[in-house]
Amino acid sequence: MSEDKPNRANSKRPREKGEKKPPKKITKTYLHNSGLYYLERFAASKNHFRTVMGRKVRRSCNYHKDQDYEECLKLVDELADQFESSGLLDDTAYLRGMITSLRRRGLSRKAIIAKLLAKGLSSGQITAALQTHDEEEYPGGMNVELLAAIKQARKKRLGPFDILQKHEHEKSLATMARAGFSYDIASKVLEMDLKEAEEMVSNSI
Repeated sequence: MSEDKPNRANSKRPREKGEKKPPKKITKTYLHNSGLYYLERFAASKNHFRTVMGRKVRRSCNYHKDQDYEECLKLVDELADQFESSGLLDDTAYLRGMITSLRRRGLSRKAIIAKLLAKGLSSGQITAALQTHDEEEYPGGMNVELLAAIKQARKKRLGPFDILQKHEHEKSLATMARAGFSYDIASKVLEMDLKEAEEMVSNSI
């Protein structure tokens, strides 16, 4: 009786543990489908979308040496323009949504600008959108930066929200400074009493 032998014609080498799946070759169809899948999961500016898709192109071209990197990048630019024309990429709407979300989380003006610059948006775009947002959402001269600092202090349990007094004043100031708040704003928030801080947040809703 003959010994069983593996069918070598149909066998495939299994990927080793931790081994990544080889990247696909770049085509218009692949980039289009991959781009749609990304935008279904994440909001993105046009430039950030280009960056994300560009990383896919670089990985693919590093693996498939017969591809022209610059030509593949042109396909990414064409796709970004196409998605912008169809409304799938809209920097104005993206900025509005991001600023609203970041302000609600208690981020400082400085932190918001830094985050959005990293998403490929220009300083002019960001500051204009931030000013428009703050004027529309918080009319009547409300100090939006002070409000953001209160929200940040509440999240970090600092100042009036440090009920058990676990944090030293100087360390709390340093935490607020790292979050992008000025010394004056941080000091004012940390010296507030709890009722005043909570009332300001309540009045902003």
